[in-house]
Amino acid sequence: MIQPRTLLNVADNSGARQLMCIRIIGAGNHQYAHIGDVIVAVIKKAVPHMPLERSEVIRAVIVRTCKELKRNNGMIIQYNDNAAVVIDKEGNPKGTRVFGAITWELRQLNFTKIVALAPEVF
Repeated sequence: MIQPRTLLNVADNSGARQLMCIRIIGAGNHQYAHIGDVIVAVIKKAVPHMPLERSEVIRAVIVRTCKELKRNNGMIIQYNDNAAVVIDKEGNPKGTRVFGAITWELRQLNFTKIVALAPEVF
């Protein structure tokens, strides 16, 4: 469960290393974001000499959460960290690689380019 002011790791090579959630996009009155939700975030830590800089406001999609994800078949998936992938306005990832495992639900939410870049999909 991601809410405003939550710190997230970045799961791609876009240049950002840590994000802080500012707002959940399209959630209406929802207080928390889950896997597959798009958020507005600010970059807290970044790699030097990269296109993305510290204190830049960006969009990101959540790919991993510490809160478990329950599927219809009874399977429960839980990760050790909260992570997001930096995207542009169209939903395409800004990085060229995605690190770590992501869930199959991102394919159903039309983030197929992120799923294609991921090394492991659960």
